[in-house]
Order: sequence, then C-alpha cells, then structure tokens
Amino acid sequence: MQLAAAQLSNHLSKGLRSLYTLHGDETLLVQEAADAIRAEARKQGFTERSSFTVAGAHFDWGEVLAAAGSMSLFADKQIIEIRIPSGKPGKDGSVQLQQLAAQAAENTDTLTLVMLPKLDKMSKQGAWFTALDGNGVNIEIQPVERAALPQWIAQRLQAQGQQVAAGVEGQQTLQFFTDRVEGNLLAAFQEIQKLALLHPKGELSLAQVESAVLNVARYDVFKLSESVLAGHPARVQRMLDGLQAEGVAEVLVHWAISEDIRALKRVKDAMSNGKPLPMALREQRVWGVKERLFERVLPQLSSAALVDLLDGAHKVDGIVKGLKQRDWPQDSWQALHRLAMQLCQACMTQAR
Repeated sequence: MQLAAAQLSNHLSKGLRSLYTLHGDETLLVQEAADAIRAEARKQGFTERSSFTVAGAHFDWGEVLAAAGSMSLFADKQIIEIRIPSGKPGKDGSVQLQQLAAQAAENTDTLTLVMLPKLDKMSKQGAWFTALDGNGVNIEIQPVERAALPQWIAQRLQAQGQQVAAGVEGQQTLQFFTDRVEGNLLAAFQEIQKLALLHPKGELSLAQVESAVLNVARYDVFKLSESVLAGHPARVQRMLDGLQAEGVAEVLVHWAISEDIRALKRVKDAMSNGKPLPMALREQRVWGVKERLFERVLPQLSSAALVDLLDGAHKVDGIVKGLKQRDWPQDSWQALHRLAMQLCQACMTQAR
C-alpha cells in the first residue's frame, strides 16, 4: 500500500502495520518518518530493536531471517530494521526480501522497517519491491523543492513557537532563509533549531535571522539548469558561485548548460520541420520540470538565438579544456558565468 509522507501521522493514529518501506534521498525526512513509526511501535510494546545494513554482495541474509523469525528474548514484540544504502539488494536479497514480506503479513509480533534511497522506475517494478509494497506500507519521501521551502521553514518555526513578521518583511525573511539553506534540508533544520536556542518564542525579525542563519546552501548542476531555463539570473549567479566554492568540476557545469542548449536547438529544429512541440519534446526525452520550462520558452525563442548560444557553448568547451577563445574570458568559471547568463537572459526575455 502506497502512503504519502504527509499522511503517516494520521495513518499511525489508526493502527500500526507490521511492514514499512521508506525510500528517498532526503535524510532528515526519512529519519523523521522512521522515528514516528518507532515511537508508535514503542507505545504498542515493541521494545526490542535489531538493525542490519546490507552492504556488499556477501551480506548474510540468514541473520535477518533468523531475527525476524525468532521470538524476542526480553520483550513480546520486536522491531527489525533493514537499511539498503545502495537501493540494490541483489539476487539473493531479492528472494529474502520477498520471504520477509510474506512473513511480515503473518507475524504481528515483529515490525519490519526497510529503508532505501530514492529508487528508479525499474527498481520499483522489481519483484522484491512489489512484495514489500503488497504486504505492507510503502512511503516515498519526496524532497522539499525550492518553491516549497519557505513554507516548510515557516511551518518548522511555528512548531517551535516562532514565526516571521507579517507582510513584506516576513516574506523577505523567509526568502533570505531559503537562499541560505537551499539544497541542504538537514542543515536547514539545524539552523531552525538554533533560532529556538538564540531567541524566545514569538516573532523573529529579519535582522535576527540574518545574524543567526549560516550559509549552508548546497547546489547541484541539475538545479542550476532549471534556474537558467526559468530565467532567474540572481539565483543562477548564486548557484554558480556556490558550485565553484564547493569545487564542482567546470566540465560538469558546462555539460549541464550546453546539453540544455543542444536540446533546445534539436526541439526547435523539429518544430521547424512541422512536428508539434509535445511530440518533439518526447522524441528528445524532455519531461518533468524541463518539459514545462521548454514549453514556455521555445515557441518564441528564435533559431538564430539558439545558433549563437550553441556557438558560445562550443567556445566555452574549449576554454574549460584550456584553449583560448577570442572575445571570451579565459578563466573557466568566468566563461561559464557568461554562457549561463546568456541562456538565462534569453529564457527570461521569452518569459515576459
């Protein structure tokens, strides 16, 4: 049974199942979901806990099966936790997980909790995951995206008795907070907790947040790509500076930007040859957030502009590899900034 993370609290209030599967890359939210399940289990007498981490091809699943099939020595009920950091249990693990899932449906004295990273489509279609889903509760932990982060911060502050000012100042406070912690939810939570230690319950001013919240934001090239296509130059500048400070390879940043330019050009060419935009996007394997961004900017983005951007991408490719290019900065990061801003400006113009 699939369950949204937001529904977990209400679900637990109605009764505890004997098998839960948590999967997602947001460590904080996975941990909080697991803690909620453990807390409810303790209330119902599950006082003993065994934990196993599946690492490597030679993991001994016999210990897990033995623990799951045995009675607790010190309590009537027990919790068996299985962590699979790779998300790949292997052939033997697949068989054992299917067996564990079948046993869990019959053994109400053992609560089995399986924790996995974000899973791809193929893994979710595997026999082992199907068995876990069919015999228990499956909760996919979704990340908190940038657009939802201000509200998430506000809710967490409210939970500890604090809130930002009303109106424009409050919006500015949440925006500042978001800029400082984007991409690093665990650190964001720690910064929120720090505010509870530094200031009493009640309203927080922008000055108080500015003086307390550290810059712990973490960026990746895929989010950079989305920001460029969305036409957000200030955020693109901040993300590029962050990626440079974190030591991300210039070639990876260039790949992300130039791949978007090439994809835009291919889809535009297909449209010029008479193909509808949705069909062209499907053929170029553009979907999700990128699909919506492409749909917004492509109809009015000229082929000539894309040719110029493609030429710029070729030149920056040479600069990143140590070659000099006329009329371009010779520093790799400066050249990447210029290329990203050119694409961002083109997308921003089309968005107006």
